[in-house]
This record gives sequence, structure tokens and C-alpha cells, in this order.
Amino acid sequence: MERLKFKSSIFIDNVFGMCPECNEEAFLVAIVSDYYKCTNCGEDTRQYVNGHIKYLKLNDVDREVIKKHI
Repeated sequence: MERLKFKSSIFIDNVFGMCPECNEEAFLVAIVSDYYKCTNCGEDTRQYVNGHIKYLKLNDVDREVIKKHI
């Protein structure tokens, strides 16, 4: 049996915030930089920082950015 080796430098960015889709506080897991997936409803959100952090619903341009980076 072969042992799996993982890099110790793997880091998954996750935050606790308010999901704009389900309007619940939830853990949001990073998909790509500044884009997160809600662990409650599964919807994708975009992080917006302007004095405080907000999570916004995605528009078509945001969805294209995610497709390019995945």
C-alpha cells in the first residue's frame, strides 16, 4: 500500500460571513481569489472590500472570471 504525501503548504482560504443568496451566516470557501462558495446553499459569491467586507451576488462577468481560473 502506497502512502499519499501532501504538501504542507496547501492552504484553503475560508471565511465566516453573510451569504447574499441564502441570507444566512455561513462558512464561505474560496474558489479563486476573491470568489467564494457558500457551504449552506452552494451559491458562489464575490468578496468586496471597501472599509468593510461584503459578499455580493455574482453577475455574468464574475462567472466568466471564475470559468477562466478553474
